Amino acid sequence: MPRELRYILTFFSSSLPSKLNASCNCFCASAAGETVSAVVLSVWIVDEEAAQVVKRIFNLCMEGYGTAQIARILKEDKAETPSNYWKRIGRNYPSKPTADPYGWDPKTISGILEKCEYIGHTVNFRTNKPSYKTKKKVLNPPEKWQIFENTHEAIVDEDTFNRVQELRKNKRRPTRTGRTNMFSGIARCADCGSKMYYCAMNNYETRQDHFVCSSSRKRSTEECDSHFIRAVVLEEGTLQNIQLVCLCVSAFEDEFREALGALKSSETKKELYAKRKMLQKAENRCSELDRLFKRVYEDLVNGNLSETRFKMLSDDYETEQTELKEKIELLNKEIQEIQEKTDNIEKFIRTAKKYVGIEELTPTVLNDMVKAVYVQKPDKSSGKRVQKVIISYNYAGILPNELLNKFYSRCTQKETA
Repeated sequence: MPRELRYILTFFSSSLPSKLNASCNCFCASAAGETVSAVVLSVWIVDEEAAQVVKRIFNLCMEGYGTAQIARILKEDKAETPSNYWKRIGRNYPSKPTADPYGWDPKTISGILEKCEYIGHTVNFRTNKPSYKTKKKVLNPPEKWQIFENTHEAIVDEDTFNRVQELRKNKRRPTRTGRTNMFSGIARCADCGSKMYYCAMNNYETRQDHFVCSSSRKRSTEECDSHFIRAVVLEEGTLQNIQLVCLCVSAFEDEFREALGALKSSETKKELYAKRKMLQKAENRCSELDRLFKRVYEDLVNGNLSETRFKMLSDDYETEQTELKEKIELLNKEIQEIQEKTDNIEKFIRTAKKYVGIEELTPTVLNDMVKAVYVQKPDKSSGKRVQKVIISYNYAGILPNELLNKFYSRCTQKETA
């Protein structure tokens, strides 16, 4: 694959992970045409030409293309494969150049999309050698990797990378007609939670393409109703909801933030400061109790303290320390929740503000904004077919209708005033 980071990692023995944790990342680095020398660096050198290919691969994935489709697009656009690109710039590559310089393999695309080096992290110990007698490398499980965050310039932002990982969990296979839909993998049944199948036929017009619950297809309608909904209706309804949300966020950002439970920046800092101060005080007291217990034990050994008195003091110390440990655990959890909640709401607001005034729903917009769309069973009790769709947004989840209606009415009043 295109190695936009021109580097050669020096060998680290798999028996030294603890030393590596306490040290900087040591590796050899050079630009093309320079002599490779062992140095300690905090930033990797970015190959701009190859970085553009990497960015395009991530963008295509965000647009809903699979690895095989991305490989075909790159071949049609005559983008060089990694091995051939490295050969052209005069660098060695682990494998031989392909016969077709533009013949991309879907596995290569998949490998690029999974590498967290592209968001600025360094990953060591991906592989190991079971024995010095063999050259064969064995892949390590992710829990054995050593990941160093923010060690170099990122090629792809972290939000895009994380969203791509979520999208790749949902396989999107084209129908027999060759057509695909942006809602594949996103549309779900509101009753059973299963994915909804995208159905298309050559005899159908595009407006007749639809989604049905996969449980009703694989098993029977007795287990779950089909939840039939036309793709064009789903697209129009989702677009209108996204337009409404983006309008409300841009017009009433502070109130929207407060309504979702995220504190303002100044208030968040004050609360975090207070909780961290309490946490530090609890941790200091916990360490102090360890020292006191040692002193009490020494007094017991030296005969300066009776066993009855020692037992009473030790029991008190242990009880207090147990309570402190529970308090420390709770404070850590609360601090993490505040940070995550605030960060997620801020990310959602930034994303929503990017799409204010959009007129068309594209796969990129959908994947950037929406996590899942839940389709409910149609209601025909009124004599008309009414079907509700619930949208779960990235970072914000399902937004209450009362909240959106409240902001929308205020937006309408502003326009009429």
